[in-house]
Amino acid sequence: MKGYETLSLAGLLEENSYPGRGIVLGMTPDGVCSVAVYFIMGRSVNSRNRIFVEEPDGIRTEAFDPAKLSDPSLIIYHPVREAGRGLVVTNGDQTDTICEFLLRGQSFAAALRTREFEPDAPNFTPRISGLLSPDGSYKLSILKANDPEGSNCARQFFEYPGHPGTGHLLHTYVCDGTPIPSFAGEPKRVALPGDIDALTDTVWNSLNPDNKVSLFVRFTNLETRRFEQRLRNKNLEKGAVL
Repeated sequence: MKGYETLSLAGLLEENSYPGRGIVLGMTPDGVCSVAVYFIMGRSVNSRNRIFVEEPDGIRTEAFDPAKLSDPSLIIYHPVREAGRGLVVTNGDQTDTICEFLLRGQSFAAALRTREFEPDAPNFTPRISGLLSPDGSYKLSILKANDPEGSNCARQFFEYPGHPGTGHLLHTYVCDGTPIPSFAGEPKRVALPGDIDALTDTVWNSLNPDNKVSLFVRFTNLETRRFEQRLRNKNLEKGAVL
């Protein structure tokens, strides 16, 4: 039935040369682990000059070559942070805003009502955010310009129960362009494998080889809270050239 179709994550990424930054949240087929994925892409030297680095509570972006860093404001941030027993995943410094609100007992939505899209006219890149709860349920949000001038912000929120073998993909751009068109519609329902290395390879190999930059994947056991994670950084691969 249309509307309930589960799509191929690899297919969605392979057919899009520039989805931008993306989040996938979901659950393994056996229902044992929650799944979190975050990837970044880039067209400019500044955007491509990044790697993911592990932190005690998640990961952060870092300039691969500090000499080539021209503007850190929208590219250096903590994409993934633990907040209590939850996991926050975003494409910007709203990660910190969400964590601050959650630790004060306030909501994911309340935090994002204080933020808006990025001030990078004419693209007005959407801020995408996710919250993975300890029971496997999750929330996703996109904040994007409501008109071509960026005069106001549309805020959309989505909530999902965890369902074995499925997740939802939300990314910043429909496709490449000038300006780059913002993601439209609901997050895409996708099938997820039960092996972290298989998922990591699938996402990494499906992203456009010229534009992909870094990838994070985490599986968290819902009962024990133990997790394993993988990082991929194009700039650290043999023969990589900025």
